[in-house]
Amino acid sequence: MLHPAYVELARSRFLTLLAYRENFWTGIAVYIVYIGAYHFLWQAIYEGREALGGLTPAQMTSYLAVAWMARAFYFNHLDREIAAEIRDGRVAIELIRPYNYLAAKLAAALGEGVFRLVFFALPGMAVACALFPVRLPPAQVWPAFFLALFLSYWVNALVNVLTGLAAFFLLDNSGLMHARRVLVDLFSGLYLPLSFYPAWAREVLGFLPFQAIAYLPNLAFAGGLRGGALARALAVQALWIGVLALAAAALWRVAHRRLAVQGG
Repeated sequence: MLHPAYVELARSRFLTLLAYRENFWTGIAVYIVYIGAYHFLWQAIYEGREALGGLTPAQMTSYLAVAWMARAFYFNHLDREIAAEIRDGRVAIELIRPYNYLAAKLAAALGEGVFRLVFFALPGMAVACALFPVRLPPAQVWPAFFLALFLSYWVNALVNVLTGLAAFFLLDNSGLMHARRVLVDLFSGLYLPLSFYPAWAREVLGFLPFQAIAYLPNLAFAGGLRGGALARALAVQALWIGVLALAAAALWRVAHRRLAVQGG
């Protein structure tokens, strides 16, 4: 990924989006509406309670704010891009280019993620802090939070890659892509912190990669992870990156052979 070719692909995607950065102001406004709606909803749910699900009202507001803004960074359409290139045959052309196809896709998506972080997430968080009682974490938490956020990008991106590669084996994987988006948003903790789920559901979700996308970095920001718990959360994210990367590489080898046999 540090090869100059991949760095240039990330830079190219960043510069392309830079020409249309004004479009992201609408997205910021929409996310602020989401944060406001959830903030007032949870204020009504708490009704003077000191804590729910291990989070105080202030921590919940902070969690919601960073959840939606972090989504702007890790969100991408890798699955749609890969599936579209498989369906119309462009993937065959990509295979003759002097770089690894999946690494190139991940690099370009990272460039988009950095753009979204700079021009979407950070300005949006500044607006959220001005409008709502968002409690920023102490300075020593920020490095770990940004590391967790960076790792969350890779977990989500690799899940998207696996979903996109399914187009090699399915006539139409649009239903799978829609299901992936719903599952990620629901089970990653975007809408509801996983600490609010029943014990059996938390146990099941502990064996799935979704918590590593949103819940763990958001909880770190809100102050729900400290010391050893934070280190374990980062280790879980790193573990899932390794597992998903191996799965994506294995699926790509199978898909590559399938394409070679079909194409001759």
